[in-house]
Amino acid sequence: MKKFDLIIIGAGPGGYETAVHAAKSGMQVAIIEAKKPGGTCLNEGCIPTKCLCHSAEILDEAKEGDTLGIHTEGISFNLANAIARKDEVVAKLIAGIEGLMKTPGITYICGKARFSESHVVAVETDTKELLMLEAPHIIIATGSIPKYLPIEGAHSPSVVSSTELLQMTSLPNRLCVIGGGVIGMEFASIFNSFGSEVCVVEFCKEILPNLDSDLSKRLRTSLKKKGITFNLGAAVTQIIPQPDGSTQVVFQEKGKEKTIETDLVLMAVGRTPNFADLDLEKAGITATPRGIVVDENLRTNVAGIYAIGDVNGICPLAHAASFQGQKVLLDIEGKDSSKINLNIIPSAVFTVPEFASVGLSEEACEAKGISYTAHKSFYRANGKALALGAEDGLAKILTDEEGHILGAHILGAHSSDIIHEATMVMSMGGTIKDLTHTVHAHPTLSEILLEAARN
Repeated sequence: MKKFDLIIIGAGPGGYETAVHAAKSGMQVAIIEAKKPGGTCLNEGCIPTKCLCHSAEILDEAKEGDTLGIHTEGISFNLANAIARKDEVVAKLIAGIEGLMKTPGITYICGKARFSESHVVAVETDTKELLMLEAPHIIIATGSIPKYLPIEGAHSPSVVSSTELLQMTSLPNRLCVIGGGVIGMEFASIFNSFGSEVCVVEFCKEILPNLDSDLSKRLRTSLKKKGITFNLGAAVTQIIPQPDGSTQVVFQEKGKEKTIETDLVLMAVGRTPNFADLDLEKAGITATPRGIVVDENLRTNVAGIYAIGDVNGICPLAHAASFQGQKVLLDIEGKDSSKINLNIIPSAVFTVPEFASVGLSEEACEAKGISYTAHKSFYRANGKALALGAEDGLAKILTDEEGHILGAHILGAHSSDIIHEATMVMSMGGTIKDLTHTVHAHPTLSEILLEAARN
């Protein structure tokens, strides 16, 4: 039995960053990973998709080259080359994490972990060795896995998750995306730019149903102009492979059965917490299909055991996992963690244009009975946006009666960067006046948020 101060199961952003911080504070840490370090974010999610987003963005700009005085005749796109570049970026970042795992105080173990009892973890290493580890504190950070609809044909050869799509080296002529959430919309946007004929089938009445519907609708309109077709309020009932190699996606829309012919289907209906192989019952840890149950300090029902990131089902974002890990370490050390406000977490959707959000939407305010004022500004009125040829966009700030920011939502170029200005004001307990009193450089896209605050 090997004893540690802290055992972390999972080396995604939440796991490996927490391990480094814990080791630097003097803890002896064991971190266990069954696959490659970096988790879903680095290997199958955030980073790979952003590599392809960049390729799509450059391709879109090249197509508009003539308007900028740049002749781009004969331009072509090679998906295999884009995937190769993505793999190079991922490999560099994995190497960086492997370097971090050599930090003094960290024992990095490649293998599959499961609970033997509440504070004892059994690990079958990749060399088939069985290790028994014990620690007073354990953090579960095993992330999530793709979810599939429970319908006929869901696991047909022509149906892939985001994981498989990120490995494809040939471009499908037709791509049907089932699910209009973040993952679905990013891939729909990417492959539309690459040249695939893309359609989206979404069960809800609008894409990105958890975000501000005003901006979601605007994004859908923008993507529709680029050639993406949408079927909203549609429930997929069956996926049928055809003898000619094509696939039929059957769905119900407004009481009518409809069919889409496609070459490839992306199943993008969300992700599910990854804890099935951990033998949680042997540790007495409570979990539901939504995730491992935790309190506001990420504690499970078993003292000394925590769950962070996608596996607890609270906020499936890499940066949320990282800050949840920081909060856990403060709790372990008996320190005040209240300054880490996990209710204020920005998010971004890397479509073209980008969509970024933090805090409450108008729908959420109305559902909670919160009185608010909406302040708006448009990209088309911003000099830098026009210079970039990025006039498609809108910024919206929601405030209460005292001017405190309840939420901010931006659709437009670089919104994933601009959103942090509103996030900082919210985190500091400031008001919209703090934005209006802050000098912004001109000409910049950040002035769009300033103008919204003034309106």
